[in-house]
Amino acid sequence: MRLPSSIKNWISIAGAILAGFNLATILSLVILNTLFNFGGSYIGLFIYIVLPIFLFVGLLLIPIGMRINRKKARKADQEGTQLAWPTIDFNNTGTRNAAIIFIIGTIFLLIISSIGSYEAFHYTESVEFCGKLCHQVMEPEYATYHGSSHERVACVKCHVGSGASWYVKSKLSGLYQVYSVLAKKYPQPIPTPIANLRPAQETCEQCHWPEKFYDRKLRVKHSFLTEEDNTENIIHLQVKTSSKITKGEIEKGIHQHISPDVKIEYKASDDKRQIIPWVRYTNIKTGDVKVFTDDENILSEAELDSLETRVMDCLDCHNRPSHNYNAPQNFIDQSMSQGKISTTLPGIKLIAMLALNQEYPTKDSAFLAIETQVKEWFETGYPEVYEERKTDIDEAIEEMKTDYANNIFPYMKVSWKEYPNNIGHMESDGCYRCHNDRHATDKGVVISKDCTLCHNIVAQGNSDTMTYANSLEPLEFNHPVDIDKAWQTELCSVCHSALY
Repeated sequence: MRLPSSIKNWISIAGAILAGFNLATILSLVILNTLFNFGGSYIGLFIYIVLPIFLFVGLLLIPIGMRINRKKARKADQEGTQLAWPTIDFNNTGTRNAAIIFIIGTIFLLIISSIGSYEAFHYTESVEFCGKLCHQVMEPEYATYHGSSHERVACVKCHVGSGASWYVKSKLSGLYQVYSVLAKKYPQPIPTPIANLRPAQETCEQCHWPEKFYDRKLRVKHSFLTEEDNTENIIHLQVKTSSKITKGEIEKGIHQHISPDVKIEYKASDDKRQIIPWVRYTNIKTGDVKVFTDDENILSEAELDSLETRVMDCLDCHNRPSHNYNAPQNFIDQSMSQGKISTTLPGIKLIAMLALNQEYPTKDSAFLAIETQVKEWFETGYPEVYEERKTDIDEAIEEMKTDYANNIFPYMKVSWKEYPNNIGHMESDGCYRCHNDRHATDKGVVISKDCTLCHNIVAQGNSDTMTYANSLEPLEFNHPVDIDKAWQTELCSVCHSALY
C-alpha cells in the first residue's frame, strides 16, 4: 500500500515504532494477565494507565513528523511563495490509502481507548489500587481493612460514594496524594479524622438504616491476666443497639444519639476530637434544649465561639469502622482465646505485653526483639518449659509477630495510640469523652457515666467461677483484679492505655 511520502521521516517512524511496541505490549499483558494471572496486583497500572500514555505519545508523533516534513518539502519547492491550505485529493492513491488507514485506525483506537478508559476507571476504583499502589504509605490501612467487617466493601464506597461531584473531588485529591508520595511530603502518621470526609448520611447510611434498629447484640470478651497462670476472665455484654419497652417506657439504647427525634451537637478543642468541652442536646419534637459543659475543661465564650460546632453522626463513635488498630492486650487476648498462643505457657501474656508495648524503629527490629525477649523469658525463668515446649513457644512468637504486623506499623508511626477507637472506653476515653459525669447544664443535669446506658453484663467470671444475671437485673461489674471501687471513679483508660 502506498502512503504519503511525508511519512518518511524519523519522527513519524519513531512514533509508529513506539505506538506499535506499546500496543503489542498492552495486548500481550492483557492475554497473560487474563489467562495466567501474570503480574499480580500492579499489572493493571501498566496496562490501563502507564502504557497507554506512551501509545498515544507515539501516535501523536506520526502526524507531527509528517507536518514538519511536509513544511520542509514545501519550503524547498516553493521558496518565497505564500503557503496555502493543504489539498486533499482522493484521486491520489497515496492520499486515499492514508485516509483509509487513518479512518480504520481511528475507529480501532477509539474502541481500544474506550475499553482502556473503562478498565482504568475501574482499576483506580479498586481496593488494590487504593491499598497497594503506595505500599508503604497505605500499608496500615490496607492491612487493617482486610481484618475488618467491611472487607468486602470497596474503599471508594465509603471514601467517595456515588455521584460525579465527589468522584471528581476524590480524583483531584488523589493527584495531590500521588505527588505527596513521589515527593515524600506525606505526614507520618496520616492525621485523622479526615477534614473533608463525605457525611455518613451519604455513605454509611446507603447500607445501614438508622431508623431501623435490630436486636440487641451479645458480645463475649475473653481476656487474660498478666501473671504466671494467665488466668482467663470472660465477660458477656448485652449491647443495647436497639430500643426496648420496660414498664411502659421506651429505653432507646445507644443509637438514640442519631435518632431523627433529637439533634446532638458538640465542640472539640483538639484536632482528634477526643476532648469535648461543650455539648448541646435538642429534642426536635418538644424543642427542649440542654447545653452541657465540662467542669474540668472550662472554656470562655470567646474560646467556644472559635471552635467548630459539629452535628454528631455515625463516625463520631464508629470512627474506626474499617481500619481499627488493636492494642497489644486486645490482639494477644484474641490469639490466646483462639488457641493460637498456648495459655499454659507460664507468663506468656506478661512477656507478650512487655515485648509488644515497646517502640521499635522498623518491623524487622520488632520481630527480632519479640523473638529474643520471649526466648530469654523462658530460657532464664522456665528452662524446663523452654526445653520441653519449644514448638509451642515458636508458635507463640510467630503469632505475636503476625499480630504486630497487622496492628502496628513503625514506618508510618501508626498504632492504637495514634488512632484511638471511640467505640468503648478502655484504651481511650471513647464514650467517656462526654459520658463522664462532668458534663452538666447550669441546672445540674449531667451526661451520665452509668454503664447500663449502653450495655448490660449478663455473665462474667471464668470457667470455674462464672456468674449469670437473671432475666431482669444485670450484674454489677466485677474487676478481675482487686482495685476496690476505683473502677467506678477512674476512667478505664487511666490504666488500660498504659503499658500493661
